[in-house]
Amino acid sequence: MPLPTTPIKILRATLEHLGEVAPLFDLYRQFYEQAPDLKGAREFIRERLERGESVIFLARAGERPAGFTQLYPSFSSVSMRRLWILNDLYVAAEARKLGVGEALLGRARQWALETGAKGLELATATDNFPAQRLYERTGWKKDLEFFHYYILC
Repeated sequence: MPLPTTPIKILRATLEHLGEVAPLFDLYRQFYEQAPDLKGAREFIRERLERGESVIFLARAGERPAGFTQLYPSFSSVSMRRLWILNDLYVAAEARKLGVGEALLGRARQWALETGAKGLELATATDNFPAQRLYERTGWKKDLEFFHYYILC
């Protein structure tokens, strides 16, 4: 069922919002081809919130959860300033094209400003063209100077 075209509200998630964020987080993981695991998603989000290891913003359209973003703290050694990693951004299928993603990105940027951060970083799949268009439309720049490497353990 489509969400109402009411204003999007963004709030900082607490443990009180676990029941709204966990299902969205589980759908986000499924988008990246992970098996559904609502129990695991709930535990993962609960741990991040309890330990203060991330900042999560929840978007609501009316009273219904419409999306979320999760930020992890980091630092830039070169600039000697805080940096936020926008690790997760998900908008429920029925809430797409309502401005939810843009509102979440805006709130994440506001949070970076409020905390005196140098900025935010994110990565997305090379074939996630809707997300890439959203990021570029909202002022994010693609890094052309550095390669991103990783190793699995």
